[in-house]
Amino acid sequence: MTEASDKLFLFGLGYVAQALAALWRGEVVATYRSDDALERVKAAGLTAVSVDDDQGLADALVGAHIIISAAPNQMGCPALSKIGSYVPEPKSITYLSTTGVYGDLGGGWAFERTPVAPRSERARRRVDSEQGWLALRQDARIVRLPGIYGPGRSPMDRVRRGGVQRIIKPGQVFSRAHRDDIASGLLALINHGAIGVFNLCDEEAAPPQDVTAYAHQCLGLPVPEGIPIEDANLSDMARSFYAECKRVSNAKLKAATGWRPQYPTYREGLRAILAAEQR
Repeated sequence: MTEASDKLFLFGLGYVAQALAALWRGEVVATYRSDDALERVKAAGLTAVSVDDDQGLADALVGAHIIISAAPNQMGCPALSKIGSYVPEPKSITYLSTTGVYGDLGGGWAFERTPVAPRSERARRRVDSEQGWLALRQDARIVRLPGIYGPGRSPMDRVRRGGVQRIIKPGQVFSRAHRDDIASGLLALINHGAIGVFNLCDEEAAPPQDVTAYAHQCLGLPVPEGIPIEDANLSDMARSFYAECKRVSNAKLKAATGWRPQYPTYREGLRAILAAEQR
Protein backbone atom coordinates (compact mmCIF):
# COMPACT_ATOMS: atom_id res chain seq x y z
CA MET A 1 0.00 0.00 0.00
CA THR A 2 1.09 3.55 -0.64
CA GLU A 3 1.41 5.95 2.28
CA ALA A 4 0.18 9.53 2.41
CA SER A 5 3.82 10.61 2.31
CA ASP A 6 4.64 8.57 -0.82
CA LYS A 7 5.73 10.56 -3.85
CA LEU A 8 4.45 10.15 -7.41
CA PHE A 9 6.80 11.04 -10.26
CA LEU A 10 5.19 11.66 -13.65
CA PHE A 11 7.43 11.60 -16.68
CA GLY A 12 5.06 13.53 -18.90
CA LEU A 13 1.95 15.28 -17.58
CA GLY A 14 -0.49 13.90 -20.13
CA TYR A 15 -4.23 13.33 -20.10
CA VAL A 16 -4.12 10.16 -18.00
CA ALA A 17 -1.28 11.34 -15.75
CA GLN A 18 -3.29 14.40 -14.73
CA ALA A 19 -6.20 12.20 -13.65
CA LEU A 20 -3.89 9.98 -11.60
CA ALA A 21 -2.29 13.04 -9.98
CA ALA A 22 -5.74 14.15 -8.82
CA LEU A 23 -6.18 10.84 -6.96
CA TRP A 24 -2.75 10.78 -5.33
CA ARG A 25 -2.57 11.59 -1.62
CA GLY A 26 1.08 12.64 -1.42
CA GLU A 27 3.43 14.87 -3.35
CA VAL A 28 3.31 14.71 -7.15
CA VAL A 29 6.29 15.72 -9.27
CA ALA A 30 5.90 16.16 -13.03
CA THR A 31 8.47 16.81 -15.72
CA TYR A 32 8.31 19.60 -18.27
CA ARG A 33 10.21 20.55 -21.43
CA SER A 34 8.72 23.91 -22.43
CA ASP A 35 7.43 27.04 -20.74
CA ASP A 36 3.87 26.06 -21.66
CA ALA A 37 4.34 22.63 -20.07
CA LEU A 38 5.78 24.28 -16.96
CA GLU A 39 2.67 26.43 -16.65
CA ARG A 40 0.45 23.34 -16.94
CA VAL A 41 2.34 21.63 -14.13
CA LYS A 42 2.08 24.70 -11.93
CA ALA A 43 -1.61 25.16 -12.74
CA ALA A 44 -2.24 21.60 -11.59
CA GLY A 45 -0.58 22.38 -8.26
CA LEU A 46 2.27 19.92 -8.81
CA THR A 47 6.01 20.14 -8.24
CA ALA A 48 7.81 20.80 -11.52
CA VAL A 49 11.20 19.47 -12.63
CA SER A 50 12.83 20.07 -15.99
CA VAL A 51 13.82 17.03 -18.04
CA ASP A 52 17.16 18.81 -18.55
CA ASP A 53 17.81 19.17 -14.80
CA ASP A 54 19.79 15.99 -14.09
CA GLN A 55 20.25 16.69 -10.39
CA GLY A 56 16.62 17.69 -10.00
CA LEU A 57 15.52 14.47 -11.66
CA ALA A 58 17.82 12.37 -9.50
CA ASP A 59 16.52 13.98 -6.31
CA ALA A 60 12.87 13.71 -7.33
CA LEU A 61 13.14 10.01 -8.20
CA VAL A 62 14.39 8.83 -4.82
CA GLY A 63 11.67 6.77 -3.17
CA ALA A 64 9.08 7.73 -5.78
CA HIS A 65 6.51 5.73 -7.71
CA ILE A 66 7.21 6.52 -11.38
CA ILE A 67 4.62 6.70 -14.15
CA ILE A 68 6.04 6.99 -17.66
CA SER A 69 3.46 8.19 -20.16
CA ALA A 70 5.69 9.92 -22.70
CA ALA A 71 5.47 8.21 -26.08
CA PRO A 72 8.62 6.84 -27.72
CA ASN A 73 10.08 8.61 -30.73
CA GLN A 74 12.55 7.60 -33.42
CA MET A 75 15.29 7.61 -30.79
CA GLY A 76 13.33 5.34 -28.44
CA CYS A 77 11.74 6.02 -25.07
CA PRO A 78 12.77 9.52 -23.92
CA ALA A 79 12.40 8.54 -20.26
CA LEU A 80 14.91 5.71 -20.64
CA SER A 81 17.63 8.08 -21.76
CA LYS A 82 16.80 10.70 -19.13
CA ILE A 83 16.14 8.66 -15.99
CA GLY A 84 17.13 5.10 -16.86
CA SER A 85 20.38 5.41 -14.92
CA TYR A 86 18.40 6.15 -11.72
CA VAL A 87 16.26 2.98 -11.77
CA PRO A 88 17.53 1.60 -8.42
CA GLU A 89 16.14 4.67 -6.63
CA PRO A 90 12.34 4.63 -7.22
CA LYS A 91 9.89 2.49 -5.26
CA SER A 92 8.18 1.35 -8.45
CA ILE A 93 8.21 1.95 -12.18
CA THR A 94 5.10 1.83 -14.35
CA TYR A 95 5.41 2.17 -18.11
CA LEU A 96 2.22 3.00 -20.01
CA SER A 97 2.21 1.08 -23.27
CA THR A 98 -0.49 0.17 -25.77
CA THR A 99 -2.59 -2.87 -26.67
CA GLY A 100 -1.43 -2.14 -30.21
CA VAL A 101 1.59 -4.33 -29.42
CA TYR A 102 -0.66 -7.39 -29.93
CA GLY A 103 -1.28 -6.50 -33.56
CA ASP A 104 -4.30 -7.93 -35.38
CA LEU A 105 -6.04 -10.88 -33.74
CA GLY A 106 -8.98 -11.05 -36.11
CA GLY A 107 -11.42 -10.27 -33.31
CA GLY A 108 -9.79 -12.72 -30.90
CA TRP A 109 -8.85 -12.04 -27.30
CA ALA A 110 -5.65 -10.34 -26.23
CA PHE A 111 -4.34 -11.59 -22.89
CA GLU A 112 -1.07 -10.59 -21.29
CA ARG A 113 0.36 -13.97 -22.31
CA THR A 114 -0.53 -13.34 -25.96
CA PRO A 115 2.67 -12.94 -27.99
CA VAL A 116 3.29 -9.40 -29.18
CA ALA A 117 3.05 -8.94 -32.94
CA PRO A 118 3.27 -5.20 -33.64
CA ARG A 119 2.29 -4.16 -37.15
CA SER A 120 2.96 -0.43 -37.02
CA GLU A 121 6.12 1.50 -36.31
CA ARG A 122 4.37 3.11 -33.33
CA ALA A 123 3.64 -0.30 -31.81
CA ARG A 124 7.15 -1.59 -32.50
CA ARG A 125 8.58 1.38 -30.60
CA ARG A 126 6.32 0.53 -27.67
CA VAL A 127 7.59 -3.06 -27.62
CA ASP A 128 11.17 -1.81 -27.64
CA SER A 129 10.38 0.57 -24.77
CA GLU A 130 8.70 -2.18 -22.73
CA GLN A 131 11.73 -4.41 -23.19
CA GLY A 132 14.09 -1.57 -22.33
CA TRP A 133 12.44 -0.94 -18.96
CA LEU A 134 12.18 -4.61 -18.10
CA ALA A 135 15.86 -5.04 -18.92
CA LEU A 136 16.72 -2.30 -16.41
CA ARG A 137 14.37 -3.49 -13.67
CA GLN A 138 12.67 -6.86 -13.74
CA ASP A 139 9.97 -5.57 -11.41
CA ALA A 140 8.97 -2.78 -13.80
CA ARG A 141 5.22 -2.74 -14.36
CA ILE A 142 3.96 -2.62 -17.95
CA VAL A 143 0.39 -1.40 -18.44
CA ARG A 144 -1.08 -1.76 -21.92
CA LEU A 145 -3.86 0.69 -22.76
CA PRO A 146 -6.46 0.65 -25.58
CA GLY A 147 -8.26 3.65 -27.05
CA ILE A 148 -8.58 6.31 -24.33
CA TYR A 149 -11.57 8.61 -23.99
CA GLY A 150 -12.93 10.93 -21.32
CA PRO A 151 -14.00 14.52 -20.66
CA GLY A 152 -12.93 16.74 -23.53
CA ARG A 153 -11.75 13.76 -25.58
CA SER A 154 -14.86 11.69 -26.18
CA PRO A 155 -16.76 10.61 -29.30
CA MET A 156 -19.28 13.33 -28.43
CA ASP A 157 -16.56 15.97 -28.74
CA ARG A 158 -15.73 14.64 -32.20
CA VAL A 159 -19.40 14.74 -33.18
CA ARG A 160 -19.66 18.36 -32.04
CA ARG A 161 -16.67 19.31 -34.17
CA GLY A 162 -18.47 17.87 -37.18
CA GLY A 163 -17.44 15.70 -40.09
CA VAL A 164 -17.71 12.42 -38.17
CA GLN A 165 -18.18 9.40 -40.41
CA ARG A 166 -20.01 6.32 -39.15
CA ILE A 167 -17.68 3.79 -40.72
CA ILE A 168 -18.72 0.18 -41.15
CA LYS A 169 -16.23 -2.67 -41.32
CA PRO A 170 -17.99 -5.99 -40.66
CA GLY A 171 -16.67 -7.75 -37.56
CA GLN A 172 -14.55 -4.79 -36.45
CA VAL A 173 -14.33 -4.18 -32.69
CA PHE A 174 -12.10 -2.04 -30.48
CA SER A 175 -11.50 -2.05 -26.74
CA ARG A 176 -11.55 1.26 -24.89
CA ALA A 177 -10.95 2.75 -21.46
CA HIS A 178 -12.27 5.86 -19.74
CA ARG A 179 -9.51 8.12 -18.49
CA ASP A 180 -10.75 7.96 -14.90
CA ASP A 181 -10.85 4.15 -14.95
CA ILE A 182 -7.25 4.11 -16.14
CA ALA A 183 -6.26 6.40 -13.27
CA SER A 184 -8.05 4.25 -10.67
CA GLY A 185 -6.60 1.08 -12.20
CA LEU A 186 -3.06 2.46 -12.03
CA LEU A 187 -3.59 3.48 -8.43
CA ALA A 188 -4.84 -0.02 -7.61
CA LEU A 189 -1.77 -1.61 -9.19
CA ILE A 190 0.58 0.65 -7.26
CA ASN A 191 -1.29 0.18 -3.98
CA HIS A 192 -1.21 -3.61 -4.31
CA GLY A 193 2.41 -3.71 -5.47
CA ALA A 194 1.36 -5.82 -8.47
CA ILE A 195 4.14 -6.23 -11.00
CA GLY A 196 4.33 -7.66 -14.50
CA VAL A 197 2.30 -6.91 -17.62
CA PHE A 198 -1.34 -5.82 -17.31
CA ASN A 199 -4.06 -4.85 -19.76
CA LEU A 200 -6.22 -1.98 -18.49
CA CYS A 201 -9.47 -1.60 -20.40
CA ASP A 202 -13.25 -1.68 -20.10
CA GLU A 203 -15.48 -4.75 -20.28
CA GLU A 204 -16.85 -4.55 -23.82
CA ALA A 205 -14.98 -4.38 -27.08
CA ALA A 206 -17.48 -2.69 -29.38
CA PRO A 207 -17.89 -1.86 -33.07
CA PRO A 208 -16.86 1.76 -33.69
CA GLN A 209 -20.06 2.49 -35.60
CA ASP A 210 -22.09 1.61 -32.48
CA VAL A 211 -20.10 4.07 -30.38
CA THR A 212 -20.54 6.79 -32.99
CA ALA A 213 -24.27 6.13 -33.11
CA TYR A 214 -24.55 6.28 -29.32
CA ALA A 215 -22.63 9.56 -29.18
CA HIS A 216 -25.15 11.09 -31.59
CA GLN A 217 -28.05 9.72 -29.54
CA CYS A 218 -26.64 11.18 -26.31
CA LEU A 219 -26.51 14.58 -27.98
CA GLY A 220 -30.02 14.25 -29.39
CA LEU A 221 -28.75 14.20 -32.96
CA PRO A 222 -29.81 11.94 -35.83
CA VAL A 223 -27.56 8.95 -36.34
CA PRO A 224 -25.75 9.23 -39.69
CA GLU A 225 -25.91 6.49 -42.26
CA GLY A 226 -23.08 4.01 -42.19
CA ILE A 227 -20.28 4.27 -44.73
CA PRO A 228 -18.41 1.15 -45.88
CA ILE A 229 -14.78 1.48 -44.94
CA GLU A 230 -13.83 1.20 -48.60
CA ASP A 231 -15.68 4.46 -49.27
CA ALA A 232 -14.55 6.32 -46.16
CA ASN A 233 -12.19 9.26 -46.32
CA LEU A 234 -9.61 8.18 -43.73
CA SER A 235 -6.11 9.33 -42.95
CA ASP A 236 -3.33 6.74 -43.08
CA MET A 237 -3.24 6.69 -39.27
CA ALA A 238 -7.00 6.19 -38.94
CA ARG A 239 -6.93 3.44 -41.54
CA SER A 240 -4.14 1.70 -39.62
CA PHE A 241 -6.43 1.41 -36.58
CA TYR A 242 -9.03 -0.37 -38.67
CA ALA A 243 -6.35 -2.81 -39.83
CA GLU A 244 -6.34 -4.37 -36.35
CA CYS A 245 -9.25 -6.06 -34.61
CA LYS A 246 -9.17 -7.59 -31.13
CA ARG A 247 -10.88 -7.89 -27.78
CA VAL A 248 -8.71 -7.07 -24.77
CA SER A 249 -9.07 -8.87 -21.44
CA ASN A 250 -8.67 -7.04 -18.13
CA ALA A 251 -9.09 -10.21 -16.03
CA LYS A 252 -5.50 -10.28 -14.77
CA LEU A 253 -5.65 -6.75 -13.37
CA LYS A 254 -8.99 -7.43 -11.65
CA ALA A 255 -7.68 -10.64 -10.09
CA ALA A 256 -4.49 -8.96 -8.86
CA THR A 257 -6.09 -5.88 -7.33
CA GLY A 258 -9.86 -6.26 -7.01
CA TRP A 259 -10.22 -3.21 -9.27
CA ARG A 260 -13.38 -2.85 -11.34
CA PRO A 261 -14.05 -0.16 -13.96
CA GLN A 262 -16.55 2.49 -12.98
CA TYR A 263 -17.50 2.67 -16.65
CA PRO A 264 -17.63 -0.97 -17.85
CA THR A 265 -18.76 0.05 -21.34
CA TYR A 266 -18.70 3.16 -23.49
CA ARG A 267 -22.40 3.72 -22.71
CA GLU A 268 -21.82 4.39 -19.00
CA GLY A 269 -18.76 6.44 -19.83
CA LEU A 270 -20.46 8.70 -22.36
CA ARG A 271 -23.51 9.20 -20.17
CA ALA A 272 -21.30 10.23 -17.24
CA ILE A 273 -19.35 12.71 -19.39
CA LEU A 274 -22.58 14.27 -20.64
CA ALA A 275 -24.07 14.45 -17.13
CA ALA A 276 -20.94 16.20 -15.83
CA GLU A 277 -21.13 18.72 -18.68
CA GLN A 278 -24.74 19.53 -17.80
CA ARG A 279 -24.13 20.17 -14.09
